[in-house]
Amino acid sequence: MKRYLSKIAFLAAAGLVIGVIAVVALISGAYLYLQPSLPSVEAMRQIELQVPLRVYSRDGKVIAQIGEQRRIPVTFEQVPPMVRQAFIAAEDDRFFEHSGFDYQGILRSIMVNLLPGYRLEGASTITQQTAKNLFLTNDRTWRRKGQEMFLTYRIEQEFSKEEILGLYLNVIHFGKRAYGVAAAADLYFGKTLDQLTLAEAATLARVPQAPSRFNPINNPAAAAQRRTYVLRRMRELGFIDTETERRATAEKIFARVHVQSFEVEAPYVAEMARLELVQRFGAAAQNEGYKIYTTIEPAQQSAANEALRTGLLDYDRRHGWRGTKTTVSIPANGDEAVFEELLADQAVSGGVLPALVLEVQDKSARVYARGSGIITVPWEGVAWARPKVDGRLGKAPKTAQEILARGQIIHVTLQPTPQLAQIPEAAAALVALSPADGAITALVGGFDYFDVGAGKFNRAIQARRQPGSGYKPFLYSAALKNGFTPSSLVLDAPFVIDDPRMEEAWRPENSSGDFGGPTRLREALVKSRNLVSIRVLQAIGMGPAIAYAERFGFERTSLPRNLTLSLGTMSATPLQVAAGYAVFANGGHRIQPWFIERIVDPQGHVVFAAAPRRVALECDPPEALTANEAPAAEALPVAAGCDLPATKVAPRVISAQNAWLITDMLRDVITRGTGQRARALGRSDVAGKTGTTNEARDTWFNGYNPTLVASVWVGFDQSRPLGQGEEGSRTAVPIWTDFMAKALKGDADRPWPMPDGLVQVRISPVTGEIASADDPDAIFETFMTDRLPTGGVVGETSMDPAPLSTEQLPAEPIF
Repeated sequence: MKRYLSKIAFLAAAGLVIGVIAVVALISGAYLYLQPSLPSVEAMRQIELQVPLRVYSRDGKVIAQIGEQRRIPVTFEQVPPMVRQAFIAAEDDRFFEHSGFDYQGILRSIMVNLLPGYRLEGASTITQQTAKNLFLTNDRTWRRKGQEMFLTYRIEQEFSKEEILGLYLNVIHFGKRAYGVAAAADLYFGKTLDQLTLAEAATLARVPQAPSRFNPINNPAAAAQRRTYVLRRMRELGFIDTETERRATAEKIFARVHVQSFEVEAPYVAEMARLELVQRFGAAAQNEGYKIYTTIEPAQQSAANEALRTGLLDYDRRHGWRGTKTTVSIPANGDEAVFEELLADQAVSGGVLPALVLEVQDKSARVYARGSGIITVPWEGVAWARPKVDGRLGKAPKTAQEILARGQIIHVTLQPTPQLAQIPEAAAALVALSPADGAITALVGGFDYFDVGAGKFNRAIQARRQPGSGYKPFLYSAALKNGFTPSSLVLDAPFVIDDPRMEEAWRPENSSGDFGGPTRLREALVKSRNLVSIRVLQAIGMGPAIAYAERFGFERTSLPRNLTLSLGTMSATPLQVAAGYAVFANGGHRIQPWFIERIVDPQGHVVFAAAPRRVALECDPPEALTANEAPAAEALPVAAGCDLPATKVAPRVISAQNAWLITDMLRDVITRGTGQRARALGRSDVAGKTGTTNEARDTWFNGYNPTLVASVWVGFDQSRPLGQGEEGSRTAVPIWTDFMAKALKGDADRPWPMPDGLVQVRISPVTGEIASADDPDAIFETFMTDRLPTGGVVGETSMDPAPLSTEQLPAEPIF
C-alpha cells in the first residue's frame, strides 16, 4: 500500500512538474508568438496621447480646442485625491497591492468565459485597462487577451503605480469624444477637476465601464445607481465616512454637454487656424497637441461678436414677427427639469435662447429660458412683434396675448433686458485689422458658427459680394492720380447707354433719384453720387482704372470691364475690402492680412513665426514722399538708414498726398454724408464709406481711424433684397459704430497729419476754382501743390457719351 501511495505521489509530482513545464512552455510560446506585436519599452516610454489642437488669442487666452478626442492632459499630482479614490473604489480597489493582475477577478472571468453562449468577460485591473487603451484594440479575442497580459506585466515593471494611474486617468473613454477624467469633468459638468464635488467624481468614476449607457446625460437613473455603488465602496474602503456618503448620495447632479470651454469666442478664427495647420503639417497634426497663437485681440473680438449680433437682431425686429413653429403640452406639476427636457432639442444661437411660454398676461409673459430659469419678458420686449404675413407687416400688437400663448416654444435674449427674439434670417460679417501691418484683430463670419446649415460658412473670407459704393474711394483715388482734384466739377445728370448690342438701355440713377448738375468731386463722394462716379471712370479709362484697383489688392479677374465697375459691381470679400481701405488708413502702403503669429509643436518648439511686411515711413524712398504718385510695385528700394530689409517693408502703392485727400473726403462722409450715424462715436479721427448695391442685396460700411480698419457686410446668403428702407447707413453703420466704440474705448483722437506736398486754398463752392479775395461764400479745399484747380466740368460737353467699346458695355442693367 505504501509503495502504491509512493507511486501515486511520484506520478502526481511528475504530472505537476510536467504541467508546470507545459504552462511555462505555453506562456513562452505565446510570448514569442505575440512579442513582435507588442510595443517596446522605449515606445512605451515615449507615449504620445492624442491631444487636441489649441488656438489662442494674441495675449494667450484660449479660443478653441479642436481634435477627434477631447482631452485635457493632467499629471497624477493634478488629480485631487478624492477623484483618484473614486476611480480606485469603482474599478480596482487592490490597485496599489497587486502586481497588475487581480487573480480573484481572473478566476471569476475564466469561469464565466467557459460557460456556453458567453463572450469573453473579465474584471480588468487599472493596469490592464491602461494597456488596452494605450496600445490595443477593443477586439474580444484570445490573441488580444494574451497581448494584454504581457503588456500589463511589462507596464508594471517599467512604470510606478502613480505613473500607471496617471496614464489611466488620461486615456479612459467617457463617451461623447471625451478621453481622460479632466475632459470628462469639463464635458459633463463644465468644471475643472478641483471644482468637482464628491458626487460628481463618483458619477464619473463608473462611466468608463459603459460610456454610452452610464453617462449622466444619456441615462441619469443608471448613472445615479452607479454613483451610489461607488460611494458605498469608498466608505467600505475607508475613503469617506457614512455622513459624507449620505450627503453625496442625496446631492442632485445637473449634467449636460458643455461646449468646449473657451476664453475668447472666435470659432471662425479657430477653423481658419485649423485649416492652416493642416495645410502646413498634415491632417494628423490637429490631434498632436500643436498650439497656434493668433493676432486676435480679445476685447475687440468680444465687441465684434456683440455688435454684429445686436445689428442683425435689430434688423430682424424691423421686419416683423414670423411666429412660432412649435407648441408643447406643459404638465401641471412641471418643474425646471421638465422644462429643460421640453427644450432639449432647441439650439442656442448667438446668445438667443430657446424658451418655453408658461404664462401670458396683457403686457408681459413669464417664460422658462433654457439654462437661465424663469424670467419675465416685459411689454417693451414684446411690443415690436408686428406679425409678418405674406411678406408684409401687420398692425402692431396691443397685448402680449395677440402674440404668445402657453406652451409655445419661442426665443428670447436677456441683455440688456429680456426680449422676444428670433434667430435672424439675414447674415453679416465683420473683420478688423491693423493698418500698420495687416494683423487681423477681430473676425466674425456670421451670427453663430455652430448654427445648423450655413453656420460654418465664413462670410468674412468666403463671401464674395459686390461692395457697391464702397468701391468709390478706390475710383476717386485713381481720379486724383489722373488729373482730378477734390474740387473738380463732374456732371451729375442723366446717363443713358442705348446700344443695339444690349437687350435694353442702361439708365443708371442716383439712390436718391435726383440730379445735382455740376458737382465737386468731394461732394460726389460724400453724397455717393452714382452718375458722377460713372463719368469719372469714363474719363480715366477702363484699363488704367482696373490696373489702379489692383494696387489695393483686388484681383483683376474680379473686376468687370465695363462702366458698372464705378458702382462697385466687382466681387470681393469683407477681408479684401478692409485690406484695401487699410491703404488709405496707413498713408498709402499695401499690407497683407494675416492672423497667425506663431505655431508651437508638441515639444514646445516654434515651427512657424509670422514675418509680415510693416509700414515704416522712415523706409520710404525720399522721392516717394513728395511724388504725385508712387509706382505700383510689390517692393520698392528702401531709404538709406532703414533698419528693415525691403522684404519686411510694406510697399507704398499710392502717394501720401493721395491717401490723405481720400481720408479727408471720407471723414466728411461721416460728418455730413451717408455715414452720419457714425457721428455717435464723438470722434474726429474716423473716416469711412457706405455701400449699398441694387435692391439692397448687399449693404456695407468700411471705415477706419489711424490704428484700426473695420469692414461690415450685411445681406442674405442667397442674394435677395434686404427690404424697403434698408441700406448700408441703416444696417452696417450701426454695427460698425457699435464695434468701434468699444474697440477704441480709452483711445484719444489721433490727428491725421497733413503730409508735405499739400496746400489749402480758398475756392468757390460753385465753380471749384480759386475764389477771389472778396468772395463771401468761399471755402477751403486741399490740393496737391502741383495740381491746383483748372476749371471745366467733366461730362458737360455731351449728355449722351460717345459709343462704347464692347468691353465697356454693362453686362446687364444694374442700378
